[in-house]
Amino acid sequence: MSVASTAHAKAVELGKHVLRMTTAAGSGHPSSALALSHIIVELMYRQMRYDPADPWNPGNDRLVLSIGHSVPIVYAAYADLGGAVGSVNGQRRLLRVDDLSGLRELKSVLDGHPNPAEGFPFFDAATGSLGQGLSVGAGLALAARLDGIAKRIFVIVGDGESREGQVWEAMDFIVDHKLTNVCAIFSCNGEGQAGKVSSQQSADAIAAKAAAFNWEVIRVDGHDPVELSAAFDRAKTATRPTVIVARTVKGWGVDSMRTSNFHGKPMPAADLDKACAELDATGRRLGASANGIQTPPPPTRVPARSEQKKIAVAPFEEACERAGMGSALKSKKLATRAAYGVALVALGDADPRIVALDGDVSNSTYADRFAKKHPDRFFECKIAEQNMVSVAAGLAAAGKIPFASSFAKFIARAVDQIDMAAISRANIKIVGSHAGVSLGADGPSQMAVSDVAYFRSLTRVDRGLGEVACHVFQPCDAVSAYRCTKLMANIPGLCYLRTHRPEASFVYPFTERFEVGGCKQLRRGEHLTLVSCGYMLHIVLQTADRLADQGIRCNVFDAYTFPLEAKPILAAARSAGGAILTVEDNNIGGLQAELAEAAAAVGGVRVEGLTANRIPKSAKTAEEVFEYVGVGSKQITERATALGAC
Repeated sequence: MSVASTAHAKAVELGKHVLRMTTAAGSGHPSSALALSHIIVELMYRQMRYDPADPWNPGNDRLVLSIGHSVPIVYAAYADLGGAVGSVNGQRRLLRVDDLSGLRELKSVLDGHPNPAEGFPFFDAATGSLGQGLSVGAGLALAARLDGIAKRIFVIVGDGESREGQVWEAMDFIVDHKLTNVCAIFSCNGEGQAGKVSSQQSADAIAAKAAAFNWEVIRVDGHDPVELSAAFDRAKTATRPTVIVARTVKGWGVDSMRTSNFHGKPMPAADLDKACAELDATGRRLGASANGIQTPPPPTRVPARSEQKKIAVAPFEEACERAGMGSALKSKKLATRAAYGVALVALGDADPRIVALDGDVSNSTYADRFAKKHPDRFFECKIAEQNMVSVAAGLAAAGKIPFASSFAKFIARAVDQIDMAAISRANIKIVGSHAGVSLGADGPSQMAVSDVAYFRSLTRVDRGLGEVACHVFQPCDAVSAYRCTKLMANIPGLCYLRTHRPEASFVYPFTERFEVGGCKQLRRGEHLTLVSCGYMLHIVLQTADRLADQGIRCNVFDAYTFPLEAKPILAAARSAGGAILTVEDNNIGGLQAELAEAAAAVGGVRVEGLTANRIPKSAKTAEEVFEYVGVGSKQITERATALGAC
């Protein structure tokens, strides 16, 4: 039988599975899934070299479904092929066609959108918040290059989602890094959720844009198996990244689905048999043959990644010397952003899994030190933070430990991408430099003041197995920044490190140890307990010393991490008047909230806080801005004096 006849038959078979599973679920996107029928047949049955029974094989070709709501067609093909689901270390089994009826059920591995963390390892990252898949594919391709694995990365993108700017950030990035093993497929059916897509997202416009971005462009009928096969074969030998612009039909094969907007609507149960019959009729009209498709042999088994021990780094002093910052050892003064650079180099020296990404500010975040030492593992993302985070997620899916850095204010652009990485349980480390209001003259457009509240919200969320979704670190000096960066590398999952621009005196000896959930008591007193972190801790320490001269002796704690084990702080507060004053250079929702919630759970302690209580502005010095937003030494003294006298 011909390539076309067998492909049409398989497309009809998978399409009926799509209709049945979405009707059984009572929700889903069957029309969008049907638009990909022939593309999925060509990819999963003819083009991709992978072993469905071993999706964990690092040598497998990979598929990223950026248009995540179309996932039922992939589930149908994977069940038909007997693909494995579950965990590489836990229970696993082969997916059966009967399992498709459990789509979107709580106990099912078949989530409404791609989600590998819930037991569907054919995918590498959660998608469905549109526009992110091509960036993930770029990360997978970078990892394949580092590992010397010749595999192809396929990414399916919807025409409507191509309005998202991140798609074009990724297009730029993939060309910049010459990732010729990436093949993007744009499904151009011309229909969005609420109506037709803009003419700017037509097949013609997308093809023209892709060519302008220096991609190899191939245009095909997305339901013509012969054209699809030729296009994918041509992409194998392309010397540039390839875009296949495929004209597709939403609701392909089901005429009754074409009479109205069926986006996100399953076929009613009463009409299901009729819809399946329409698919059969479409197959007969196209000469579909029921004979099976000959799938390519799977790739050679690449050895599984060995279980890695904890990463050990050089002593702090040695690491500073190696990174060209030995002078700080004598002055005992170094910005936490610079100490991050020291730690990143040390981690890169210790473990080849460490990779770094930056958004055109590496000479400010100090990631440039890693770039000079390990250029093959440093990826410049330019001014495209959303792409950077999703590329990091792709690298993490392939076993790397990515550190992605930019100004903390700019990281806020990628909140959605960070959320999706958390859903994927991606092992990525986000580093926000120039945090808080200590920048002084640069002004509020460069100052991150809402980042702590956002990231802290993830530190009380269970990512599974009793682990939290995110760990946050706010080091106050170079030693703690160095140690916290090492901690991040050894923690599975998402972490956020907040660093600062001003140089800061060393608070801790070079050998000081830090731990997840920990805090440090730096002063002892009987009148009040002050708690801070990051650069603000230096202001609090200076204020505490002046208060002591006035007869108000305070406990001072460095609460350098979330989630915070608050018991030592609460215990000290009970023996020192029962009051806590927190001081932080960010908006409400951070340290004060963390301790207030802990205190409320046990009682007996009053928590008040000073936070950045107004939108900051430029000033000549950091101290002026601290006073302006309400966290200056004067405000700390006034509030502490009032509380200490109670």
